Amino acid sequence: MLHTHLKNIEEREVVPGYHGQFIHSDTMTVAHWNIEAHRDMPEHAHPHEQIFNLLEGTFELTVAGETVVAEPGTVVVIPPNVKHAGRSLSNCRVIDIFYPVRKEYQ
Repeated sequence: MLHTHLKNIEEREVVPGYHGQFIHSDTMTVAHWNIEAHRDMPEHAHPHEQIFNLLEGTFELTVAGETVVAEPGTVVVIPPNVKHAGRSLSNCRVIDIFYPVRKEYQ
């Protein structure tokens, strides 16, 4: 069993303005993001299934050409290998769940 607290996990800036803390199990990665306002996440795709959960703020997310403006409580499932991009419209807090593990975040 892993037992920790976010205050004990180093925050890393993965893309300018995207500060993440990462927890890994044998099969998944959970990313806790603090995102600065008006920051772009360039279009990309990866082999991981992703579940996006917006906790605070407003975030514009485009998945496979379809755009949603996410508000707190919005959950979006992004299938593997599907292009997606985003932009924070305000300061945001997001939890992303990835399957399988995002090795580049370890």
